[in-house]
Amino acid sequence: MKVLANQAVPSDGAQSAAPVAASNRQVLGAVTASCMGWALDLFDLFILLFVAPVIGKLFFPSEQAMLSLAAVYASFAVTLLMRPLGSAIFGAYADRNGRKGAMVVAVTGVGLSTAAFGLLPTVNQIGMFAPVLFILLRLIQGVFVGGVVASTHTIGTESVPPSWRGAVSGLVGGGGAGIGALLASVTYMAMTALFPGDAFDAWGWRCMFFAGILSSVLGLVIFNSLEESPLWKQLQAAKKSSGQPTQAHPLRTLFSREYRGILLANILLTVGGGSAYYLTSGYLPTFLKVVVKASPGESSAILMASSLGVIVASVAAGHFSTLVGRKKAFLVIGFASLILMPMLYQWMAVAPTSTMRGVYAVALSMLGCAGFAPILIFLNERFPTSIRASGTGLSWNIGFAIGGMMPTLASLSARTPADLPLTLSIFLGVVTLIYLAGAVIVPETLGRLGEK
Repeated sequence: MKVLANQAVPSDGAQSAAPVAASNRQVLGAVTASCMGWALDLFDLFILLFVAPVIGKLFFPSEQAMLSLAAVYASFAVTLLMRPLGSAIFGAYADRNGRKGAMVVAVTGVGLSTAAFGLLPTVNQIGMFAPVLFILLRLIQGVFVGGVVASTHTIGTESVPPSWRGAVSGLVGGGGAGIGALLASVTYMAMTALFPGDAFDAWGWRCMFFAGILSSVLGLVIFNSLEESPLWKQLQAAKKSSGQPTQAHPLRTLFSREYRGILLANILLTVGGGSAYYLTSGYLPTFLKVVVKASPGESSAILMASSLGVIVASVAAGHFSTLVGRKKAFLVIGFASLILMPMLYQWMAVAPTSTMRGVYAVALSMLGCAGFAPILIFLNERFPTSIRASGTGLSWNIGFAIGGMMPTLASLSARTPADLPLTLSIFLGVVTLIYLAGAVIVPETLGRLGEK
């Protein structure tokens, strides 16, 4: 049995006689590779969030704990700022030469650069060169992460039939994030058990980064049998049969008058969605440690439960966008988030039991990821196949780079850990309004992937 990945002719100037049929095995392989590729890379990024307080002391020491913490989140934001460059490089390659090759190189690069953090000397060993080396390695890692987005966020949705594109969007974007966070939670639990107390500050954090090498190996195993995107192959076959001349560079097309406005509107939506994600799932490990004062065991359990909740919420939100439309899904999720997310941090800070803290944390994480779950397929539907990887990657990464600065700004705005619940609530309210503004101005795109 075969499923049709596309029913329409590309609008890139080429003609195709028939749609490309993707086998069930190919569809499953593409979805698995997309989801796990993004999960493995977010696993590498989440490691820093789990060890942020330790990294702050070892690489960015300060008499004020909040300044050290802000410095660590700033180093996280630096990685995000390099992601648009990675999307430009790997996205252009994916549009011209295929999604698979770009994915393999990018995922391997992220894993190796993550493992290298475990080898870095600290401030006590080499002085101020330590934070410089740390930031430089973060810059390199950011380029590769940007490349992963450009490839994984495209090949999965291009390979599945229309009725499943919303669900796959949630599975790759939000579900991948949940799986990555879950893997990081399990790793953190194992390392805190193997290296209790001061031993974690000495060796445990290094071993967490060394785990990045495993993501590279696992990624290569998964991608070894991956087939190329059927829509990309269809476009290449149509170009070859029609004798179409070489197309302009994808980035030149993307920044042309035709697509500049589309790109800017997309970024407004991704800024809101990305900011909410980093202020919820991204900040939660630190919030549990410095505000709630949860034990490592409690934190790990809550974070693992939150990760599972994120996977469910993301797939559900993505499929919801297929049932009611992308635009309406953004609006419904946005209004629900505007009401609930600011209150959940307040409630969690004063919750009397671990169970209640877990309930609030899971709800917060689910809302934070539900907002961006349909964004992936929405971005795919905004661009033709010839520039889809570049357009999706840049739209996503520019917005999430800006969103990644929010934890740093929130940490700097809070004078003490006790101020964090109110500060985070205010930030979440503001970024959700930005998200809703983007949802209002963008058009409905449901079903338009087959028109591109």
